[in-house]
Amino acid sequence: MIKSGQNRDSNAAPRIFYGWWIVAAAFLNLFFTTGVIYYGFPVFYPAFVTYLGFTRAQVTEGFLVGFLVVGLPFGLLAGALIDRVGARSVILSGVAFIGLPLVFMGSMTKFWQYELLCIVEVLGYTLAGPIANQVLITQWFRIKRGRAMGFAYLGLGLGGVVSPPTVNLFIKHFGWRHALEITGSLILLVLVPVGLWITRSTPAEMGLAPDGASPIPCENNAVDEQASNGVLSSIRTANFWLILTGAALVVGAINAVTQQFILFLKDQGYSSTTAAHFLSILLASSLGGRVLVGYLADRFKKKNTMALFYLLLGGAIPLLCIAQRPVAALAFAVVFGFAMGADYMLIPLVTAECFGIESLGKLLALIIMGYSIGQWIGPWMAGRIFDTSHSYQLAWIILTVASLLGAAAIYAISIPPRRVFGADS
Repeated sequence: MIKSGQNRDSNAAPRIFYGWWIVAAAFLNLFFTTGVIYYGFPVFYPAFVTYLGFTRAQVTEGFLVGFLVVGLPFGLLAGALIDRVGARSVILSGVAFIGLPLVFMGSMTKFWQYELLCIVEVLGYTLAGPIANQVLITQWFRIKRGRAMGFAYLGLGLGGVVSPPTVNLFIKHFGWRHALEITGSLILLVLVPVGLWITRSTPAEMGLAPDGASPIPCENNAVDEQASNGVLSSIRTANFWLILTGAALVVGAINAVTQQFILFLKDQGYSSTTAAHFLSILLASSLGGRVLVGYLADRFKKKNTMALFYLLLGGAIPLLCIAQRPVAALAFAVVFGFAMGADYMLIPLVTAECFGIESLGKLLALIIMGYSIGQWIGPWMAGRIFDTSHSYQLAWIILTVASLLGAAAIYAISIPPRRVFGADS
């Protein structure tokens, strides 16, 4: 046994576990499907308001309608498809629905066209966005799951850092219509080859085991045995609703801030370029948070780490009330951005810790589609408050309270006892 173990170690040592290529693929998927769409797309909002006559509520209403119309039903379908056919096929099918609507938005002239294209965009995001990539990472890693998820989610943060100034540059040089077409084309040109040539749904497809360990059936079966629950039994627990409520409140607050951030800063007297730079600083700060939170999640209780970052995020929002001062705007961008490191990536880790991975795709679909409603009600609500009062002050107060309540909900989660991977018992 010792000799075979030594041979196995010596043979594996020079090789990079293929799971890290999966992390690279998920990095690129999240860079474009989430980082660019969530954080680069708001740079187009001033053009929609100026040239198409949309209100501030309308610029985010398209995505809200999309999540209500297709996000919920197709989110559940995506979870079932991932569990049945694997994440790779689902991601590839969603990429087209993300890239093509952006290309067609370059020709839109009416609000109904915008809403229709946003609905298709949401369908693509549902299939190729966080749900599939979270399950993908979870399938390939057990022991190093937190770090792997953290590195993959750097793609989301880096996409957010790069996309606002890049989109702003595209708009300045080519106009906002061509900028939309270029963005959509880039997504297709990068993600289709990644899905075809790199992504594989599970390590078993390549004769591997999670983390590169030897595929010994008894060890793999023991990893999540105590925590594996069915979907129906899981949704009857308090933990499920605490995860869903906490995530909906905090992710809703995050998206409300980031979607309205550039419009808000322009109201404070900043130029479009300066506003885009502040958004990039915010998202650059999130990179540090994502790296740190991945390591913390592997060393401490994941739900406590998640609650701490959510608490920090809620505490940063009041700085927006004095954002006309550049120092305050910068401090907000740094602190809020850093706290965003735990925005999405800890949700699947806490969910897997509570319920196992057997039905993780379906459970994450339920949770993500649930918090996605809050994710787009938040920006729409903030826009409506501004359209009514010509101020975001009330919105910032509401979002602060929501974040603090979300942190409390996550902290209240009770993690069931589990069998440790690889332990001798």
